Amino acid sequence: MTPNSSLIKAEAIGLSKDGINLLSNVSMEVNSGEIVCIIGPNGAGKTTLIRLLMGLEPPTSGKIIRDKGLKIGYVPQKMSIDPTLPLPVHRLMTLTIRKSREQIASALQETGVEHLIDAPVCNLSGGEFQRVLLARAMLREPHLLVLDEPVQGVDFTGEADLYELIGKIRNKHGCGVLLISHDLHVVMAATDRVICLNGHVCCAGSPETVSRHPEFAQLLGGAHSKAYAVYTHHHTHGHTLSGKVFPQEPEPNNNSNSGCNHDH
Repeated sequence: MTPNSSLIKAEAIGLSKDGINLLSNVSMEVNSGEIVCIIGPNGAGKTTLIRLLMGLEPPTSGKIIRDKGLKIGYVPQKMSIDPTLPLPVHRLMTLTIRKSREQIASALQETGVEHLIDAPVCNLSGGEFQRVLLARAMLREPHLLVLDEPVQGVDFTGEADLYELIGKIRNKHGCGVLLISHDLHVVMAATDRVICLNGHVCCAGSPETVSRHPEFAQLLGGAHSKAYAVYTHHHTHGHTLSGKVFPQEPEPNNNSNSGCNHDH
């Protein structure tokens, strides 16, 4: 895939079931090397749109154009695993794909959880589990990474770290990222383009453009100015995935009179 080439494109797609329009006239595109975030209220059709784009369900109108040979890595919104099932991480990683232990370890290392390769999945924290799922998606060497609410069960600090990791993966591999999230205070800062969805595309564009759009403000109940404030903190400590605190050197801060730098 060449940089900035179109990976997947939807042209006026729609989906109707039992006479109800779930999606109407949705057009969008994801290019290689960019992060596109889909936002919207519950029931807006975000997960439905992803299913259509991935070919899990055909649209009832419009068309979807996928780049030839497109490989997709997918992290679902929910993945329920029986806690009584003796399933180690390395086995979860290869339930649908054959890879060597070295390849599995490399993928886990990239997401910061290589040490969990033999750990029981049922013992993982929320943050650890999401990083394992992200590594599992990267095992496919995807051109497009599709993430449906990837910070489920992760605390706020873990959310910021996970989104930073997603950005690093994009930068390293040049893959496109299609992301669904409600954690807009973080996502709006890490996203190249935002699509505001509520059965149709209400507005789309850069985070700055979308955040000022009247339909965006109406959809979020007029509270968007607070909901989308972005805070970048510089601390003298960090947190492990299990929540433990450890000391670390603060990142350089141009403001010598403050321990934190807040971007609004």
